[in-house]
Amino acid sequence: MRYTLVTGACGGLGSAFTKIFCEDNTPLFLTGRSKDKLASVKERLGERGSSVETFPCDLRDEKSRAAFFAYADDKQISFDRLVYVAGVDTQMAFEEYDEQRIVTQTRVNFEGAVSFIKSFLERSPLDGTTEILCIGSVTAILPEPYFALYAATKKALEYFCMALRTELKGKAKVTVVLPGGMPTREDIKENIKAHGGYGAVSAMDPEKVAAKALKAVKKNKRRVIIGFWNKLTNFGTHLIPMSWRIHFAAKVWKNTRKDFYAQ
Repeated sequence: MRYTLVTGACGGLGSAFTKIFCEDNTPLFLTGRSKDKLASVKERLGERGSSVETFPCDLRDEKSRAAFFAYADDKQISFDRLVYVAGVDTQMAFEEYDEQRIVTQTRVNFEGAVSFIKSFLERSPLDGTTEILCIGSVTAILPEPYFALYAATKKALEYFCMALRTELKGKAKVTVVLPGGMPTREDIKENIKAHGGYGAVSAMDPEKVAAKALKAVKKNKRRVIIGFWNKLTNFGTHLIPMSWRIHFAAKVWKNTRKDFYAQ
């Protein structure tokens, strides 16, 4: 029996994925930062008859990542699908960052993803049925002042996944999806609202994002932007000068603030 591995399983989008997998009785191996939240998720999903393993992991820490896969090996768990949902979306002027915020966002959004993919592949069949699905962001379609590091890490993840897809042709499907904001917590809902019309049209329910993302990886899509307005925004960015694009992005993000450590 092979498991689907989901990171960020305690969050809104992670929960949307697990809900879909439970409907198919997919065996799940879930991780997140909180041991207590994972235990709650496992109990809830177990009531629906799903086979669920959990193990907390700090994706910033290579020792924690190694411990996660050591636990999987001890349980003799192998995988056929990875859904990398975890992400840190700190939003502020770069001058406000300290070293901890730089390290956290960079490692969770990119280093952790690359590390998990490598360890996942070492425990997967690589027979063409293996799936790797990474959650990027529509913010990665252009440089984002006041959201600069987040957009840059998501762009790095996007490019990595697209290149890896070619390397693993015939062995595994690799897809990166670019959604907009998702109203999963009250602070995120307020953040989306503060962005006015742009925030409203670019946002999507996590359940719809999860469903569309899974369809995309099944079809082995390279890169998928989710949402009509997000696709339109991406198309429009190719029609106007870069300086205008960056200026517009700055206006969107300048007057809002979101801090991972304030959650």
